[in-house]
Amino acid sequence: MNQLPPKAPYHYAVIDRAIRYLDEHSDRQPSLEETAAAVGLSPAHFQRVFSQWVGVSPKKYLQYLTLDHARDLLKNRLTLLDTAAETGLSGSSRLHDLFIKWEAMTPGEYALGGEGLTITYGWFNSPFGEVLAMGTDRGLCGMAFADEVGRDEAWRDMTARWPAATFTENPARLMPWVGAAFGQTGETALHLIGAPFQVKVWEALLNIPSGHVTTYSEIANRIGSPKATRAVGTAVGRNPVSWLIPCHRAIRKSGGLGGYHWGLPVKRAMLAYEAARLEAS
Repeated sequence: MNQLPPKAPYHYAVIDRAIRYLDEHSDRQPSLEETAAAVGLSPAHFQRVFSQWVGVSPKKYLQYLTLDHARDLLKNRLTLLDTAAETGLSGSSRLHDLFIKWEAMTPGEYALGGEGLTITYGWFNSPFGEVLAMGTDRGLCGMAFADEVGRDEAWRDMTARWPAATFTENPARLMPWVGAAFGQTGETALHLIGAPFQVKVWEALLNIPSGHVTTYSEIANRIGSPKATRAVGTAVGRNPVSWLIPCHRAIRKSGGLGGYHWGLPVKRAMLAYEAARLEAS
């Protein structure tokens, strides 16, 4: 496993275990002492580490893991993408507490299936479990979370997207971008590799502020295809750079979370993490 810059590896592992434990046992609201014991820390130390990285106490975080919270987000923090765009919340704005710059492949480049493209990859720890990161010389083109689906499936899924590309392991090349994606200093870059319609949907996702949600139909309206809700849902599911392109912020009109390519526990954790940090800011 490749490590991120100082202090991140240890704390990411703790936060990952804690988030998963809280999610798996949220129905009975585990105590601070119980959760701390599950991750191998004293209650006081665990409280400090968790609050530092998530922004709220473990007890408070539990509130963000429920379906009721998803419905509350939909009611009170539904993002109007037009407003977000007009106020400058775009791919070059500050998202996830970092700066993101991005560019997309041309349709002709995409049609080649990655032919002539060298994609670097590496495995890293994150607050949401093990992540497979991939990138070109222009930026990150893939982030797959493996804890729910497994390493083999994450690798198969990502490499099948660009079957003609050459893949080479070089985590050091990706480490600055991945580190920035999960709260380290610096800027990250994205290289979007997808069909034109998919890229339009992913660009709309980049306009959703952290701690807010949207619906598939709202995205369809925003990109000028109001009848394409199902196609939008498919494009959201095919997002190759999870977390940075925040497909986890797209939920159903009912307030239900819907599906998530890398497993619903990961989606719940991401939404709860962002909502907690927004409240604490």
